[in-house]
Amino acid sequence: MATTSTSNIPGFNLSWWPSISIMDRYIAKELSLPFIFGVSAFSSILISVGALFDLIRKITESGLQVGLAMQIFILKMPEFIVLAFPMATLLATMMTYSRFSSDSELTALRGCGISVRRIIAPALVLSLLITGLTFVFNEVITPAANYRAKVMLDQAFNSQKPPFRERNIMYREYQDAGDGSGRELGRLFYARRFNGEEMQGLTILDFSQDGLEQVVSAETAIWDFSDNVWTFFNGTIYAISPDGSFGHIVKFDRQELNLPRTPLDLASRNKGDDEMNITEIRQHLNQIVRKSGDDEKIQFWELRLYQRYALPFVCIVFGLVGSAVGIHPQRTGKATSFGISIVIIFGYYLIGFISDALGKVGTLNPMVAAWLPPLVGLAVGGLLVVRASK
Repeated sequence: MATTSTSNIPGFNLSWWPSISIMDRYIAKELSLPFIFGVSAFSSILISVGALFDLIRKITESGLQVGLAMQIFILKMPEFIVLAFPMATLLATMMTYSRFSSDSELTALRGCGISVRRIIAPALVLSLLITGLTFVFNEVITPAANYRAKVMLDQAFNSQKPPFRERNIMYREYQDAGDGSGRELGRLFYARRFNGEEMQGLTILDFSQDGLEQVVSAETAIWDFSDNVWTFFNGTIYAISPDGSFGHIVKFDRQELNLPRTPLDLASRNKGDDEMNITEIRQHLNQIVRKSGDDEKIQFWELRLYQRYALPFVCIVFGLVGSAVGIHPQRTGKATSFGISIVIIFGYYLIGFISDALGKVGTLNPMVAAWLPPLVGLAVGGLLVVRASK
């Protein structure tokens, strides 16, 4: 039977599709095995330090069942695999291009008129693909797996623990000071207990109105979803005059107060930042944290949001740096490449740690703190490529 080429089919033309050269296929093949090795090696190290030792301690000291520990271990793996992606990218590019350099393959390619930028292009394409994969892991797989692992661990030690905070719900709301000196406490909301539907044992300190301070005490309160207000039951409102004396006291059986819903959301929310994707972090930031006016918390959650965007691009940074370092004329083995990779990884994450700390305390803008390490890495990688091209 004769085979019909797709190029001969009317209306079916793939001339726009870029062809993959033999050199690209060869370099991609050489990059693949070190990358797989790097993912396996780095993820094994990270998950051993970050999860395995802790689970073993819980098995021996707290009686955690081995089968349940294995399930939690599997659920925690995506968190550490995604951290291993950029490290494996660095290791793969360094090992591959170092071998090319030591075997004089780079000399042969450059002798054919192929530039350094063209030689490292397959590594950058691989880095882009791994960047996309990292983003998918961070958004779809890792947050859900971390949350499921936390729920399973909580149920293992306390099967009756509800998915909300039961006691000591405290919410602080800040506002601009009247004299322009910065932020000051506007409201303090405190509830002793929460059963999932109503707050119990409430005390609210309200300093939001100039010249009038109020203390609201109530036995219970529920959030009215239809009117978007709090309904308090069996309580007292104390109005305090500027001299510190009680202006008037109002007792009530039922009273609606226009206070933010945030304490209810705060009590109901049981996820950490590593258990949320970008959408959930943004919602938490806008619906809860920003309304509190707490600059420190706003700074923290803005930093976490921008870091979710910046983290996948570390793969591009390490791909560029690894290619540029590996392409220099040298004769290094796999062990040497692995050692150099560890040094580069340590240096990069040291910059990231410092940037994160400066972002949390407000020295750096959250966006700057999140994007500073990858931008510095890209600049260093670009300079190394320029030097290697000369």
